[in-house]
Amino acid sequence: MSPDPVTLMVARRVAHGRYRDFTAWLEEGRELASDFIGYLGSGVLAPPSGGDEYQLIFRFRDTQTLAAWEHSASRRAWLARGEGLFESPHEHRAIGLDGWFQSATGQTPPRWKQGIAIWLAFFPVSLLFQGLFGGLLTGLPLVPKVLASTLALTPVMVFLFIPLSMRLLGPWLRGEVTLMGRLGRRLHQRGA
Repeated sequence: MSPDPVTLMVARRVAHGRYRDFTAWLEEGRELASDFIGYLGSGVLAPPSGGDEYQLIFRFRDTQTLAAWEHSASRRAWLARGEGLFESPHEHRAIGLDGWFQSATGQTPPRWKQGIAIWLAFFPVSLLFQGLFGGLLTGLPLVPKVLASTLALTPVMVFLFIPLSMRLLGPWLRGEVTLMGRLGRRLHQRGA
C-alpha cells in the first residue's frame, strides 16, 4: 500500500503595497518546489475581492518528500527572500482526502457532506469541459476519452475548485449553518 499524498496549505497576507513582488515571489516558490522529488503540484488561491490573504497549496507524494522540500536550503533561501512581502503566515498539513475537509480543530465533516462538496465542485467543471471539448473527444475510444478528460480535470479540481468549494461551503461543512441557509444568504447578498 502506498502512503497517502500530503498537502501543505499556507495562508499569507500580502504586505501593503507589495502585491507585484509577492506574486512574483509565489511563482518562484512554486517553481522551486517542482524541482523536488515527490512533488505532485501546487496552486494559489487568490483572496476574494477586497481581501489580502492568499492560500498556497503544495502537494507531495508523502510526508518524507514534503519534509525534504520543507527543510531544504533552497526553500529556506526562498522564504528569506520573501521577508517583508507578507504578514501573518500560518500553515496546515493534511494527509489524504480528509485533509481537504479538516478544520483547525482537527474535526472532519461526515462523508456525505464531503461527497456533496466534491460533487458541487466537480459537476460544473465537468459540464464546462464537456461543453467545450466533448465534441473533440467523441471520435476517440472510451479509454483515451476518459484519460484525456481526467488528465485535464484532476489538476483543476485538486488545486482550484475543490479548495474553492471548501472555502465557500466551510460554515456548512462545520455545521455552523444549513446548506439552504448558506445559499439563501449568498443569493440575498447578490441581490437575487
